[in-house]
Amino acid sequence: MIARNANVDLNLLTALDALLEEQSVTAAADRLGLSGPAMSRALGRIRRTIGDPVLVRAGRHMVPTPRALEIRAEVRRLVEAAHDVLAPSAPADPAQLVRVFTLYANDLFVTDVGPRLVARAAREAPQVVLRFLGESHIDVPLLRDGAADLEFGVIDSPEPEIRREELFVDRSVAVVREGHPLTAGKLTVRRYADAAHLNFSRRGRLTGPVDEALAAHGLRRKVIATVPTFAAALMMVRDSDAVGLTAERAGLATVHGLGLRTLPIPLELPPMVMEMAWHPRQEADAGHRWLRGLVRETVLESVREVPPLTTHPTRRPA
Repeated sequence: MIARNANVDLNLLTALDALLEEQSVTAAADRLGLSGPAMSRALGRIRRTIGDPVLVRAGRHMVPTPRALEIRAEVRRLVEAAHDVLAPSAPADPAQLVRVFTLYANDLFVTDVGPRLVARAAREAPQVVLRFLGESHIDVPLLRDGAADLEFGVIDSPEPEIRREELFVDRSVAVVREGHPLTAGKLTVRRYADAAHLNFSRRGRLTGPVDEALAAHGLRRKVIATVPTFAAALMMVRDSDAVGLTAERAGLATVHGLGLRTLPIPLELPPMVMEMAWHPRQEADAGHRWLRGLVRETVLESVREVPPLTTHPTRRPA
């Protein structure tokens, strides 16, 4: 077995390729933007490394040696391969993608945007599979660990390297069954606080921003239950007099599909910044760029169809 020389300067490949192509030190120097003396020094190093003159004088010109002719095609191939490796990746052709992409999101996103996202992916990239992971009650660095390709929602990941892109800003609204007492008359802070409340929290929390806002008014609410998923919260709200929380725009199709009503909350609550996030190792991947574009377009298309809630809403037209 021939030992590899770990001290070989691979930059010499580019210089050798130019010399064999131009068969002139001056022309090769101009091609690579080097000075004549720098290219002459490179040729000297190539000769010492290969153990062959490479180019020899023939009258007023230089001609390649038999060894140079023997390796010229391989040198060209290696230089082109290096350029391909270092060049930005070409845009992905979705029709040719064969991938499984894992998305981490709460079921509000999966139930509301998921069907449209899956349908678009099937049209554009029929060999792509979308795998949705539900949120856990504990924080796990799924993007860093490579267990998920993309996260969507209100991102509170502590990892500083995670890339984020804001998609839209939402706000919290109350959700109740049709005919609920709060749907009649003006919804005041007192009436809202006096209702029975249902919390939606993946961590099982019984309090949140609503309680802080009510405390500023000297009020407290009664939380009768907390559930870990959006779907469970809506089902309980539908079959009880409990008041739930949902996003004003994200998830509204599911809310109305269940015959529920949304009401503006008479409190100053922090905005819900909806983002998508990914690990930097996915930044330049052509397939991942396609996925991010697909999610971005689908989400924004969905929320554009939902006008902001300013008064007690009526049913959306079919």
